[in-house]
This record gives sequence, C-alpha cells and structure tokens, in this order.
Amino acid sequence: MFYPIVRPALFKLDPERAHELTFQQLRLISGTPFEGLIRQNLPARPVTCMGLTFKNALGLAAGLDKNAECIHAFGAMGFGFIEVGTVTPRPQAGNDKPRMFRLVEAEGIINRMGFNNLGVDHLVENVKKARFNGILGINIGKNKDTPVEQGKEDYLTCMEKVYAHAGYIAVNISSPNTPGLRTLQYGEALDDLLASIKLKQKELEKRHLKYVPVAVKIAPDLSEEELIQIADSLVRHQIDGVIATNTTLDRSLVSGLKHSEEAGGLSGRPVQTRSTEVIRRLSAELQGRLPIIGVGGIDSLVAAREKITAGASLVQIYSGFIYKGPSLIKDIVTHL
Repeated sequence: MFYPIVRPALFKLDPERAHELTFQQLRLISGTPFEGLIRQNLPARPVTCMGLTFKNALGLAAGLDKNAECIHAFGAMGFGFIEVGTVTPRPQAGNDKPRMFRLVEAEGIINRMGFNNLGVDHLVENVKKARFNGILGINIGKNKDTPVEQGKEDYLTCMEKVYAHAGYIAVNISSPNTPGLRTLQYGEALDDLLASIKLKQKELEKRHLKYVPVAVKIAPDLSEEELIQIADSLVRHQIDGVIATNTTLDRSLVSGLKHSEEAGGLSGRPVQTRSTEVIRRLSAELQGRLPIIGVGGIDSLVAAREKITAGASLVQIYSGFIYKGPSLIKDIVTHL
C-alpha cells in the first residue's frame, strides 16, 4: 500500500491542508483505473446490528467526510459502513483556523473544527450520486447560531432531509466544539430531544415506508451516574443504538506534548482506554437492549477487539486511519 510513502509528505503540511489535498486526490482517482491504488478486496464478515446487515464490523467515523464527497473511495478501501457528517441544516464555516493539530508522539489529534460543512442539502445531493454497497450513516448536528434550547429543531430538520437516503442516522450531541451542545446529553433536555426524534422517526417511517435506525453519539467525559442516566433515557425512548465515544477534553495523557494545550476535542490513541471503559459500563447497564458502536483510539486489531470484548457490536476508526492508513482497515476486517 502506498500510504507509508505519502504520509511523511502529508504530515509536513498543516493537518487541514493535508485533508483537503487528500480528498482532492481521492475524488480525482475515484472510478478510474488509478482507484486500484486504494482498493482492497477484503473477506466478507457480515454483522447484523440495528436491524441492518453490515458487510463487516468496521466503519469510518463521522468527521472525516463531512460533506459526503468521497464515499466511493472509502468504500473501495474496504469499510463495511461509512458515517458522513456531521451536517447541519445550514452551511457554516466552523471555527477560526488553525483548528486541527497533530500530537504525533501520542498518535492523537486535537480538533476544534466546529461542524464546518456545506449544509444538509449539499450533503444529500452528494449522497444521491454516491456509489457504495455498504451501509451509509448520516451524522446530524445543530448550527452554532441556533440557541441550545431550540437545538432539537435543527436535528428534526436534518432528519427530515436525510431520512430517505440514510442507512442509519447518528445524532451528535457530544461534540465539544459547538457551545452548549453537550448539555443536550443530560436530564430533561435529553429526554425532550429523544422524544421528539422518536416521534419524527415514526412519522418518517410511515411517509417513506421504511425504518431508518437512529443512534446517539455520546462523549467520553461522562461520570458513571451520567452514563447510567443516558442508558436509561436511550432505552425508555427506544433509540436504536449508541455511539461511544466522541472526542475528549481530558489532557492528562498528553500533558507537556506540543499542541496539547490547544482547545478542542482530543481523539486517537489517548482516548482509547477511556472510550473502552465507557463502552464496558454502557454494556453492563444496557444488557443488550440496544447495540453499541465503539469508536475512540482504535489503532490496531487488538484495540478493535478490545472494543468488541467490552460490548461493542460495530467499531469505527478516524485518527488511527490518519496515522496508519488503509492497511489498518485490512488488518481489522481480515482478523476481527
């Protein structure tokens, strides 16, 4: 695989610039003979989860392909499912640059992107044109300038627009980079949001004559009591799955490293252990009543197996993929 050759050059660039350049190249080679440079023919390892059949248990986490621009290319690499977004009702530029930082020694990434995306209508048009025979998840959020107390309207607007085109919908209430967003994970605010989402799901099921599962993505920075309360809410409102976890605000494992004090969410190897702990605690509380999608610091086959052993039915990668490249997909899918 070519990635070990190009990675040193990419890592000399600003992370966001490297991302843009990579996506530009992926779009260029997609559907051409040069696609062979990234294509991996992997064994079928079907998994049933949320009533859907995934061709394998490994997915691409949200945040990498925010606007659904490279679905076909990532599918060619062997992902069993791809989660695009986070997308908001209206386009937004996100936070000021620079807003992404590599912590190379720790194989971590700090980002404070702020849901930069071209809006839900643009994403839907890209999804309509995409060619992918796996499950496509669409991750939805709220616009930064929408008051938190009105945030559920943004989620319902996105649900309305993506429902017909999604394999499942992921509700992101755990990004640390949109002010106040994480407050939706707690108490009455969470119950109100989940009740509204479930009502909308039932309405859209009748309209489109198909059931699209909904999963909620949570943060790693939750106490045991908060995790118990969230699990209870998810079960009571018959949510179809939970994605654990998003990025962390904890810097204890990267203290003293270059960029470690930058604001934003930390992903990659430093969040691996905490994410697995959350999955284990959630699994004990949920008792199989809804499945867990495990994400956070998966950088090897062993790390993926740890998430599965802790209680995850599916796993996703992002930062590990940035550091290891497509060979990580092959290692995990072949042996998981």
